Amino acid sequence: MSVFKENFLWGGAVAANQCEGAWNEAGKGISASDVCTGGSHKRSKRITRTIEPDTFYPSHEAIDFYHHYKEDIALFAEMGFKVFRFSIAWTRIFPTGMENEPNEAGLEFYDRVIDECLSHNIEPLITISHYEMPFALTEKYNGWSSRECIDLYVRYAKTLFTRYKGKVKYWLTFNEINSGTMPMGNFLSLGILNEGTTEFNNQVDIPQLRFQGLHHQFVASALAVKAGHEIDPDCKIGCMIVQITTYPLTCNPDDILEAQHQNQILNQFCGDVQVRGEYPYFMKRYFKEHNIEVAMEPGDADILKEGCVDYYTFSYYMSNCATTSKNEAQTSGNIMGGAKNPYLEASDWGWQIDPKGLRYTLNELYGRYRIPLMVVENGLGAYDKIEEDGTIQDDYRIDYLRKHIEQMREAVEDGVDLMGYTPWGCIDLVSASTGEMAKRYGFIYVEKYDDGSGDLSRRKKKSFDWYKKVIETNGEVLA
Repeated sequence: MSVFKENFLWGGAVAANQCEGAWNEAGKGISASDVCTGGSHKRSKRITRTIEPDTFYPSHEAIDFYHHYKEDIALFAEMGFKVFRFSIAWTRIFPTGMENEPNEAGLEFYDRVIDECLSHNIEPLITISHYEMPFALTEKYNGWSSRECIDLYVRYAKTLFTRYKGKVKYWLTFNEINSGTMPMGNFLSLGILNEGTTEFNNQVDIPQLRFQGLHHQFVASALAVKAGHEIDPDCKIGCMIVQITTYPLTCNPDDILEAQHQNQILNQFCGDVQVRGEYPYFMKRYFKEHNIEVAMEPGDADILKEGCVDYYTFSYYMSNCATTSKNEAQTSGNIMGGAKNPYLEASDWGWQIDPKGLRYTLNELYGRYRIPLMVVENGLGAYDKIEEDGTIQDDYRIDYLRKHIEQMREAVEDGVDLMGYTPWGCIDLVSASTGEMAKRYGFIYVEKYDDGSGDLSRRKKKSFDWYKKVIETNGEVLA
């Protein structure tokens, strides 16, 4: 008997802006991602306020899931997926975000994707907004810093709930919403493009705008949850948090307090608002010390209470260490890095590999919130090599995933209510942070490269058959 539930949701995850391509087809508008150029491991990508000629924009073609979705979903079905997490491109439905009526061609595309999933007995798990808000809303309102975005988002969400009622059971309102607590989240998550910002990874930051924008997202999410439950009482709507598990680097009490503080601001703040429906006590001091005054309209507190999520999902790739020392070696990570942990190895991109941290995290989250959890992003970004015989021997990826699934199993034995697992980039796609294709996560290799070349053909990696066996045995056979 597997320790995982009989109906455990094994699958994989992608995002529209990183896989779909077809950036201007069938009435689609320009998204925030569409104005981001290619970058690299060592060089930041740029944000351009217009589409520049003779400039490479990775999202414009990506891996062309838009035209390959049947082939790709068939491969997911071959692996045995029970669930497929993907996002809907806001600008396919409302090209500028401000139209009165949705773009029917965009809705029809997702009709086809959803129906294709269901034909293979794969549950769609849909993220409503995943790092690609309409760029027109950045231009007119500076993104989520303006309250006007709330009603526009809620109209968009209601359109989706109504259109796909009875077909989609699982929804997420915003991807990694807590990235808005960090400067990197300005344009990535909030669509805020402050004067002077040109480099994606080095953004001009105004914390007041960022936290005001985050509040607007909280309200929009809560209103969407309430509307979704009214439109389709059978659907479940969750939050999605970028989990930045942080340990004290040493047993120095200063390091312990610093780690606690970082966990509160980076992880618990957004989770508390979306699960408990209120701002946690510790944010009052944080706002005071950073001269932040979040403007709240009458009724906002009630909206947050009435729009709590049904389940909690998160991304987990690595852990960080916190210290008050200024002389410690640093490491990179998802959205942000930290002090280097001497007990951990790291990926090609410097992200520390910490499977046991996932068990720790699952226990911490379940102990705090006591609602079902789901790991909706986890995986190893690595350089993959095609061998002379055409195979891709990604044993390093298998090893990474195996160790994390083992720790998920331990967490379930601990008593954690875990509902599913969707490793990130189940098929190779464009990196959100750098625009690279070289940073590959998938079980499926896509013939596409950082200069834009490649015939987009798909081929299975060694991890494909390994993950198929994992799903077949409900996580029991990991060898």
